[in-house]
Amino acid sequence: MSRPGRVVVVGDVVTDVVAVVAGPLATGSDTPAAIRVGGGGQGANTAAWLAEVGMPVTLVGAVGDDEAGRARVVELTGGGVDCAVTACGDRPTGSVVVLASGEERTMLTERGANERLTEAHVRHALAALPDARHLHLSAYPLLDAATRDAGLAALAAARAGGLSTSVDAASAAPLRRVGAAAFLDWVRDVDLLLVNSDEAEALAGGADPTQRARALTATARHVVVKCGSAGAVWAGPDGLVTTAPARRVAVVDVTGAGDAFAAGLLAGWLAGATPTAALARAGELGARVVGQIGARPAR
Repeated sequence: MSRPGRVVVVGDVVTDVVAVVAGPLATGSDTPAAIRVGGGGQGANTAAWLAEVGMPVTLVGAVGDDEAGRARVVELTGGGVDCAVTACGDRPTGSVVVLASGEERTMLTERGANERLTEAHVRHALAALPDARHLHLSAYPLLDAATRDAGLAALAAARAGGLSTSVDAASAAPLRRVGAAAFLDWVRDVDLLLVNSDEAEALAGGADPTQRARALTATARHVVVKCGSAGAVWAGPDGLVTTAPARRVAVVDVTGAGDAFAAGLLAGWLAGATPTAALARAGELGARVVGQIGARPAR
């Protein structure tokens, strides 16, 4: 396998407050939980895991001009991520409260300064990276009207520069709000589209992950459907489908598992690995995340 060039990740940077609850929420009272505060955001998480496995990676995003924003950038740079992250004085750094239990998590999100990501910022960052070879876009910028132009500009600039492209569909609820037709038009002809089971259902309907993956290859050249504990499915332009089982591990917290999975998949695929090998590498990183609290590599 060859050594790939730099990956540019465009996406959100947030502070995660993760609460792994011990049982059902006691409405109006107290529920015991293990709570951790640290870096999060789909784009930032994927960038952190790419750096963890030795990939040269630059994150393009936005934080507030505040203590939280500075802490998030320090965490990322300390983990080997090159940060093209702008600080915005009029919005706080984004925050997400995650309620996690078993293989499920519910997120309460304030995008904050992430909504200040601009087309100009994205284009300038990409132009300043002559060694960039691949663009990975978290779909959160596309799913918010405030940052949609920035997300679309990232894809357009990558194509103009000859970079390969990938998109992580991000979240099922906002996908349903914008509609499948609009989203699939925005990401048409990307090289790789990553979706989880709920996102695949929102975009392709049906019930079978293989059928959903094949249907979505009408939009993207390669499609990977992440099915949690049921493994993953890869469909390619040649019509071939590759399936991979999930690693059996004790689940502590699934926050960021899909983001780490994406990093492992990209690291393998961009280095020339087969779908089987790339999915195996993705599964390794996903398994590391679910055994801990929090979405980033443990330090």
